[in-house]
Amino acid sequence: MDDLKLYSKNEQEQVGELKIVKQFSDDIGMEFGLEKCAKASFMKGKLASTGNIVIDVDTEIQELDQEGVYKYLGVDESDGIQHSKMKEKIRKEYNRRVRLILRTELNGRNKIEAINSLAVPVVQYSFGIIDWKISELKKIDTKTRKLLNIHKMLHPKADVERL
Repeated sequence: MDDLKLYSKNEQEQVGELKIVKQFSDDIGMEFGLEKCAKASFMKGKLASTGNIVIDVDTEIQELDQEGVYKYLGVDESDGIQHSKMKEKIRKEYNRRVRLILRTELNGRNKIEAINSLAVPVVQYSFGIIDWKISELKKIDTKTRKLLNIHKMLHPKADVERL
C-alpha cells in the first residue's frame, strides 16, 4: 500500500482507524511515512483547525495548514482537488517529456512508441481524477502536433485522424 486516505465522522473514530492501520502496519513490518502524513478536518465543507492527532508516544500526525495541500495518488488536494493547478502541472510535464523524446536520436517509429509509453500516461493517469474538457485535450493534441512538425515527424498537412 502506497497511499491511504481514511474518512471518519469525528476525531475519536479517526484515532481508532489510525490505531488499527498502525497495528496492521507494525504486524507486517511496514512503517508510516509520518513526514508525508497529514490530517484535515472539514466542518460544513470548510477546512477546520482541530489540532494534531497523537496515536501513541512516537506517532503524531500533523494537521494540514489552511494554505497547505497534500498529495494523494500524485494529485494535489486540500479542501478539494486543485483542478486548474493540476492541469497546468500535467500539461507541462507531458510537453517536457514529448520534447525530450523528440530530441533523441531514435527513429520515427521508436519516438512515437516512446511518446505513447512515456508521455501519454502522464495525462491518462489523471483522466479519472481531473475534470478535463475536450477543448483542453484538443489543445494538448494541437501542441503535440506542432512539436512533431517542428521536429520533422509530421507534415503540416498530414491526416490528423491517423495520428
